[in-house]
Amino acid sequence: MTAIAVRAPRRRQRGRGDGRDAWLLVLPALIPVVLISVYPLVQGILLGFTDAKAGLNQPVNFNGVDNYTKLLHNELFWSSFRIGLLWAFGVTILQFLASLGLALLLDLNLRMRWLARTLALVPWAMPPVVIAIMWRLMLNPTYGPVNETMRTLGLSGDINWLGDFSTALPAVIVVGVWAGMPQTTVTLLAGLQNVSADLHEAAAIDGAGTWQRFWHVTLPALRPVILAITSLDLIWNFNSFALVFVLTAGGPGGKTMLPMLFAYNEAFRYGNFGYAAAMGNVMVVVITAFLFFYLRGQARSRES
Repeated sequence: MTAIAVRAPRRRQRGRGDGRDAWLLVLPALIPVVLISVYPLVQGILLGFTDAKAGLNQPVNFNGVDNYTKLLHNELFWSSFRIGLLWAFGVTILQFLASLGLALLLDLNLRMRWLARTLALVPWAMPPVVIAIMWRLMLNPTYGPVNETMRTLGLSGDINWLGDFSTALPAVIVVGVWAGMPQTTVTLLAGLQNVSADLHEAAAIDGAGTWQRFWHVTLPALRPVILAITSLDLIWNFNSFALVFVLTAGGPGGKTMLPMLFAYNEAFRYGNFGYAAAMGNVMVVVITAFLFFYLRGQARSRES
């Protein structure tokens, strides 16, 4: 008998044509991203190096780093920057703690659990403007339900939550926590459901209590999820605009003036587009730093 030689199929080597085909497939999705995100970002960065102002036929001249030199001595902007960081970190930390507690509760095998999970998502379905209007009514010093409840309990019910220097920022932070809890809760709940029950059973057999199992089993398993959602929450909260704008518009006396609000006023109230764009560029640098630490943390979690 004659032996039949079987040749192994040759692997098709990737050439320039394959790369070209890949780019053609990606292009339809890439074009909107460039037009809607990248191009406006580049235009905004360039605008920060000009003296652009509002008005028709206004000349636009390149002024180098003049806007940034002026910005270094603008104490009001840096005050709003500190308020923005306090707001972002305050909302993110409280949001995480409240969402973790709610996610642990929703992960239990309770009756009507489906209804509780549905109600937990209600704030997510509401636009920020609607949430802000609702909370303004609730925190109204005259007829708001919050003060009415305090009067019923025999407490001081005449607090102007959004109009008092000492309570405006804490009240806005509470609203921010309530508005942002759903997505954090859902993400943490998904992470909890991926934690192996065998690990908890093994820890229980070894004599670990509830708190020990949570600390040594649940939290380590949730670490990548926690890193991802808290980093994204921090970026989203630092970029907040609509919620605080409708609640307080930065008042009273600038106590809730976030950097986004400050730049908005500089551009659309005072017409200094170039100067406002420079403020935006500073915030882009900060957000890029947040993204850097987020991506580095994600890379480390994948390696481990």
